[in-house]
Amino acid sequence: MKPSLRQLQYLVAIAEAGTMSEAAKRTHVSQPSLSIQLKDMEFQLGASLVERGRKGTLLTPLGLEVVARARIILRQIEDLQSIAREASGTLAGRVRLGVLPTVGPYLLPQATRKLHEAYPELRLTVREERTVDLEAHLSDGRFDMIISTPEDHPGTRSHKIVKENIYICVAPDDSLAKEKVPIELAELKGREFLTLGYGHKFAIVVNNLAGIAGATTSGAYQGTSLDAIRQMASMGESVAVLPSLYAISEAKRDPQLIVRQIDHPLAQRQVSLIWRDTSPMGAKYNTIGDVFEDIATRIMS
Repeated sequence: MKPSLRQLQYLVAIAEAGTMSEAAKRTHVSQPSLSIQLKDMEFQLGASLVERGRKGTLLTPLGLEVVARARIILRQIEDLQSIAREASGTLAGRVRLGVLPTVGPYLLPQATRKLHEAYPELRLTVREERTVDLEAHLSDGRFDMIISTPEDHPGTRSHKIVKENIYICVAPDDSLAKEKVPIELAELKGREFLTLGYGHKFAIVVNNLAGIAGATTSGAYQGTSLDAIRQMASMGESVAVLPSLYAISEAKRDPQLIVRQIDHPLAQRQVSLIWRDTSPMGAKYNTIGDVFEDIATRIMS
């Protein structure tokens, strides 16, 4: 006997959920049934895969190795199913998307509605993660595709969605708020930039711009979201540095918001839909990328 695909799915669910009860919920089975299947799998392999404790479950070293291989197997099975659907001319099935938190909330609501209208059998599951986590989870198969900056994901294929410009946002009584035209980096000399915390690629972009401008980045405050950064800037002398999908979306929603584009060739970034270069679903992902690109163009106009 060999472990079944269902048993592999259960083990991956345990690894991701951290507890047997949560894994059972995610896989829509009872906890006793999941436990029985896990024990059967361990019996077939002749080794323990999970350490069971009061605070949850931990994978043994062998369990970690089996989970890594199980993800590859399950991903290949899903690819086979997707190829069959694509051969029939339909865009359907489950696609797991990872997205930067600096992009997702401003692009995805409109894009997912359009995708659902055009392809009602497509099931898009979305999770926001930092750049470093998107890279890891695209590689290990947890994501089928991601929305990120392509230079941070070598050995992949991509579809360009939008080239974002970088904006500043300041308090209404700040001297920089008197104009709405693009601002030169030299005008930001000596100012303090607010940015996101560790693990966000956008923070590196902001640090680079601060270095060129002769500005500094805040050591006392690193935001967990773009909203938090903007709110901090509105209360003091610091300058929030924001990507254009966010800045333009919020400026349309709130006409009182003061945002100005930074006029410098490095004050921009390419955002793309990215997938593994080994994926057989490139045509399908390009079709999805067309939708994201169209929505981004509408937001930026």
